[in-house]
Formats: sequence, structure tokens, C-alpha cells
Amino acid sequence: MENVNKFINYLKTSTNAYEAVRSLKKLLDEKEFTELHEYESWKLEKGKNYYVTRNGSALIAFMLPNDISDLSFNMAAAHTDSPTFKIKPHNNIAVAKHYSMLNTEVYGGPIYSSFFDRPLSISGRIFVKDNGSIKEELINFDRDLLVIPNECIHFNRDVNSGKNYNPQIDLLPLLGKEATLESLIEKEFGYKSSDVLSYDLTLYSRYRGSVIGADKEYFLAPQIDDLESVYGLFEGVTAAKANKSVNVCIAFDNEEVGSETKQGANGTFLLDTLNRIKDSLGLTDEDLKVALAKSLMVSCDNAHAVHPNDVAKTDQINRVFMNEGIVVKHNANQHYATDGLSQAILKFIFDKGNIAYQDFTNRSDVRGGGTLGAISTTQVSIPTVDIGLAQLAMHSCIETAGTKDLDTLIKGMTAFFSSHITKKDNKIIIE
Repeated sequence: MENVNKFINYLKTSTNAYEAVRSLKKLLDEKEFTELHEYESWKLEKGKNYYVTRNGSALIAFMLPNDISDLSFNMAAAHTDSPTFKIKPHNNIAVAKHYSMLNTEVYGGPIYSSFFDRPLSISGRIFVKDNGSIKEELINFDRDLLVIPNECIHFNRDVNSGKNYNPQIDLLPLLGKEATLESLIEKEFGYKSSDVLSYDLTLYSRYRGSVIGADKEYFLAPQIDDLESVYGLFEGVTAAKANKSVNVCIAFDNEEVGSETKQGANGTFLLDTLNRIKDSLGLTDEDLKVALAKSLMVSCDNAHAVHPNDVAKTDQINRVFMNEGIVVKHNANQHYATDGLSQAILKFIFDKGNIAYQDFTNRSDVRGGGTLGAISTTQVSIPTVDIGLAQLAMHSCIETAGTKDLDTLIKGMTAFFSSHITKKDNKIIIE
């Protein structure tokens, strides 16, 4: 329960991808990781820990061993973004001089109806003029500010029959009577509209989480997909014991919209970072290729628990439940990257550490979603296993997960990052 409470506190300061990364930086700073910048040269030391960010919304942390004679990489990745609504550049919509609405567009694949009739707010980043330069600032209105109002059932008799909402008509949030976003930014943060060059601002739910259930076995929160994985991976890597592998923990952005960005899994962020590690340690391209051939990537993105009201949607045998362990995800068409080799390595580590896990596939007649695992291998081609934690209501404004599973993930990732994977005589050796 302690880790769930800490995670809910993490969510309070992580209402968007930029804040999620800022919160990770604070965690890593406390663990004596050194921040690097992509626009500066790197001088790395063996036995030291580092992190670097890209776009302010993606982060890679890595721990260098003292002994690099039999080098491999233990890598794990999750994503910082969640489905929501992004504010457009020109956003003030006045309705009959009585309402001020915000012009937004959908980010990712949210469950539209889950965002109705609840307190929402705005957070993200802005870029402003600053004495001849450009300054980036994270802003968060941090108050109940907006609502997307439902239409009353008297005007929409089909509302309970699965209405198809139009995001340009039905999903615009109510800001006030005559207010504009620009006037609010100036009033609350002191930046005149003439000084604001641009912004990346999204909506978020003001409800940040609580524990529920007869025996406190579940918790409700926004952005469980996939900040629970992000939190679990980074707690695991910072708790790991030193070994002969380079531990690399990655928080990519933009998974919900395909990962094809500079800060996404299909960008070069990870490959660039690995090459800079190689160069700074005085290794060759051949050394890096040999090390990668002995490495493993764990892609962590949450999984679909059996729904209590619709059990038939899941496979008869390969189905998973909350609080019953880490989910290993499989898909014959490679929407998940798990194969026999990658899962064998991770399950060996889990068995050795007495860490609970379960296997998931979709029904053969139900198409599931993919994640960043298979995408990341297009840039760094190594064995990859897709895992996650079982949850309900994925992509809802508020999701449900099990209180025991986060402990299991942290324990599992600590064991993984404390391991050294190597190959000899056509055998995989895990120390």
C-alpha cells in the first residue's frame, strides 16, 4: 500500500508528460544521478549514474558498471503520455456572448464519455520571450477550471445507447462567460499574450486518485496507463544492485499517437544515447553490437484485466486479473514483441526471485492494441518482452488497478536490473 500511496502522490505532480519527467528528475536527483544535456559533450565515468531528457517529455536514465569486460544492457521502457485533449493555437470560441469555450482536439484514444461532468484543468508548457531569448516554462492552473458538460437526457434520448460523440461539437470544455486562455495566463502567471510565442497545453482530471475496495485491493486514478509502469520501472532501477550490465531505464513520449516522434520509441533518442555511452567509454561500434546481442529490452505498458461485467471479451485461458502478478503479453502478429527467447530470460529472473507473473493474449477474434516494444526494436534491435500490470477501464479519464501489483512490478524490475545477462557456448547465462 505504501508504494500505491507514493504513486498517487507522484500523479499529483504529473498531470502531463512534461510534469511526469520533471517528477522523475527529482527522484533521480535524490538518488545522486547526474543530469546530462544533449547539446553538450559527455564525459562519463564508470560506476556513476546519469540521465538525459529530450523535449522535456522523455527521459533516459542509465547506470554504468565499474567492470565493462563482459558488457550487456538491461533496458526497460514505458511511456509518459496518456489520452487527453490538447488545446489548439487559436482556441477562444464565444457562444452567443454567454459562454467561452476552448477549442481542443483529441490526443490519443480517450473514452470520451469518461471526461464529461467532472472538474478539469489545464497544464503543460509555454514558450515566452525573455530579454532577447526564449524561455520554456511549465504551467499548471492547479484548480477546478473547466467542465465538458453532458447534454441532458431530455435533449439526447440516445445518450445511454452509445452515442457517437463529435469531438468538434460535443467535447469542447466550458471555460467561463467571457474569459480567454490568454487573459488567464496573464492573470495567473504574469505572461502577456504578446510575449507568449507558443504552448503545448492539455486538459487533465482534477481527481488524482484514491484506494477503494472492501479490503483496499484496488485504486482509482487518472493516467495509470502508463505512469504506473513509469513509476515502477524507475523505482526498480534506482533500487537495483550494481552488476556488469549497463542499466538503462527509458520513459518515452507519444506512445498513444504512434511513437513516431523524436521523443518517441520510433525516434533515435535511445540509439543516440547508447552511441554516446559507447563513445564516452572508449568502446567501438563492434563492442556495442556485441553487448547489444547479449541484452534484453523490457517494454512495460499496462494490460487488460478480465472485466467483471464482460468476462467473455477475454481469452478462455490466457487471461489476467488484478493483484495476481506482472502480465507477460503475447501476440502472434507482433503487436507485442514477446517471443520464446525474451520471455524465457525474464521468467527465469522472476522465478529466481519468486516474483508472480501471468500470461495474456487477446481472444483470437478480438484485435488488441500494440505498444512501444515492437516499435523500439526498429531502432535498437534486441530481444524484447512486453509486460504490464492488469487494469480496468484503460483510456478512461479515471482507471482502476490492483494495489498489490505495483509492489510486484518494483520487485520484478529490481531483480531484472540487478541481473547480468551474457551468452557463452550458445547458452544464456544469467548472474
